[in-house]
Amino acid sequence: MSSSIPDFTASERRLVSQTLQERHGQPVPVESAEVELLLDTLDSVTTACPSLTWVADGANFVISKTGDKHHSRFRCQFYYIEAEQFGTGKDDYGSLGDCVITLLQVQSDHERKRKSVRSGMNAVDFGKANDGEEYYPPIII
Repeated sequence: MSSSIPDFTASERRLVSQTLQERHGQPVPVESAEVELLLDTLDSVTTACPSLTWVADGANFVISKTGDKHHSRFRCQFYYIEAEQFGTGKDDYGSLGDCVITLLQVQSDHERKRKSVRSGMNAVDFGKANDGEEYYPPIII
């Protein structure tokens, strides 16, 4: 499928690469891809969009270009597995820099929350809390 959306420019690719290097302290490989997106929620036709992808911190990242050469727009998401996909809460961005920085910040915040849950900070070990006795929840009438 041919797309009217131009590929990422060399300066856009540099911006993404430099931002990732600043974040991780080393180069992060960025790959080109093409994804099909539903650009208009009132339409059922998908559009082929150029994308940049990379893997870091156990997550996969995707930034897609959704506008033409005169009106560049960007969408982004990160995911761990297909069933675990996350956005930034904003549908699209007019600035690639804002898109990348917000995506990295949201993923960092999400990862921090995931680690705190896995470490048990928000969980109760009822076996230890009740000296090995069984736990009986409160009765709701």
